Amino acid sequence: MKDREAENLIGCCGLYCGLCNKYQSKAPSRCIGCRLGEQHSWCSIWNCCVKRHGFETCTECREVFDCAIFLRRKVVEWIPAVDNLRQIKDVGLKKWLKEQKERQALLETLLENYNEGRSMNLYCKACARMPIDVMNRAIEEAKERLVIEKADKSDVKAKAKILKAVIKDLALKTHINLK
Repeated sequence: MKDREAENLIGCCGLYCGLCNKYQSKAPSRCIGCRLGEQHSWCSIWNCCVKRHGFETCTECREVFDCAIFLRRKVVEWIPAVDNLRQIKDVGLKKWLKEQKERQALLETLLENYNEGRSMNLYCKACARMPIDVMNRAIEEAKERLVIEKADKSDVKAKAKILKAVIKDLALKTHINLK
């Protein structure tokens, strides 16, 4: 993925659109990301951040974590939006974006190899919220279980069932909410 393409997937609120199930969807109603198209015009956060103030992300606003619009839209509950904004402030947009691209590549691998048509939402949340090393561990554990259970590697339903169980187990052990 090119840097410019990835930059277009940065939501001003701190969400990375490339990890969203609405972006990853193949449906005609697919969202192309917050920075492209007109679908974001309904978003009060986007209207305040980009349209009114001309910011790239809400991190440029000194009131971001006390912002009435931000709080009213419940972005603080959209894990990892607030954490992402703090990370962008701490490490810079370029370094943060590099990690998001890694997460998106991981998600796309999961969708290509382990999605039976009903797992996209869980995989999107897991790739957005869980550390990359934990997600890689989940994949390795799932591969091991596939061998132990002698599951057919072409059976996507079996692969998805095993991977989802591993992800949920690791999320529970690391106290990460995937709901």
